[in-house]
Amino acid sequence: MAIGNPYQAYQSNSVTTASPGELTLMLYNGCIKFIKLGRQAIEENNIEVKNINLQKAQNIVREFMVTLNMDVDVSKNMMAMYDYMNRRLMEANLKNDVAILDEVEGLVTDFRDTWKQVIQQNRQRQHGQGGQI
Repeated sequence: MAIGNPYQAYQSNSVTTASPGELTLMLYNGCIKFIKLGRQAIEENNIEVKNINLQKAQNIVREFMVTLNMDVDVSKNMMAMYDYMNRRLMEANLKNDVAILDEVEGLVTDFRDTWKQVIQQNRQRQHGQGGQI
């Protein structure tokens, strides 16, 4: 039996074994990656690649929107920000505007960095409590 691409196997395993928090972090990182690829495609005047990547970034933002727990107060603010980012991504795609992509990438990076801190704090809390009697 032939061995497949080890990188693909690693990626598949990392997704299937990730916690929900880690999956969210992966989505933020993916969104940033697709925005960067969209920006590069604009600079190279490659409209098809730009469109594909910016739509992927929008799909991730929309996924965040549909999975928000609207029973939590902060979710209303997050929904407004996600909606704004989604509209700005559409606008950047239509206008080939890298400045808009810079703005959205900054917002997504802020969300990602905050989420990373939450994951780290939860890990510290879990490990800290595990050793106490």
